[in-house]
Amino acid sequence: MSSFSNASTGDKPADPYKAKNADQAPLSESIEDLTNFIDKCKFGMMTTRIESSGLLVSRCMAIAAKEGGGVDLIFHTNTESGKTDDLKSDPKINVSFVDSTGSWASISGEASIITEREVIRKYYSPALKAWIGDLGDGKHDGGPEDPRIGVIKVKALTITYAVSSTGLLGRTAELVKGIATGESPSVNKLRELSTEDIEKWRSIHKNN
Repeated sequence: MSSFSNASTGDKPADPYKAKNADQAPLSESIEDLTNFIDKCKFGMMTTRIESSGLLVSRCMAIAAKEGGGVDLIFHTNTESGKTDDLKSDPKINVSFVDSTGSWASISGEASIITEREVIRKYYSPALKAWIGDLGDGKHDGGPEDPRIGVIKVKALTITYAVSSTGLLGRTAELVKGIATGESPSVNKLRELSTEDIEKWRSIHKNN
């Protein structure tokens, strides 16, 4: 597979920020920090591919629940919406999160659209009625039996995230130091979780 490069830096890292902030933590700590960050964000940007054009589109989505020990995400959906059309043609998906400190997370995986009523009832929220609406026909009422209400389950395959490792004053000091010295600031814990890491965690938390 080809890669892009526009510079040769010899034995020095071409991406000093990544080299400086890369953090290898125990799997349990990595997952805990990730799930805590996601819980604080509450909303993520779900990116899918439009079948007709091949272009990507992102939508803000509220997390309904998590499975697989926290690595697999659950979202409510109207089954008649554009995102379900996108996922039917291409289940590959990304969900990203960011906060005001610059901490962020990117979860790539595959999505499944679930319409089984048992699952819908499990994750149903009365607030869905406001978004789905009541059509007044006794069937499409925004309740748990409304066939328009579905669940999108995102099975994570790879995860990359960076959470702040210092407070605002510390980040500012590192940035000022970096500007003065040309040394990349150490401000984040930059972590990557492979498919193997995620499968290992998921196997331990099959019932969670």
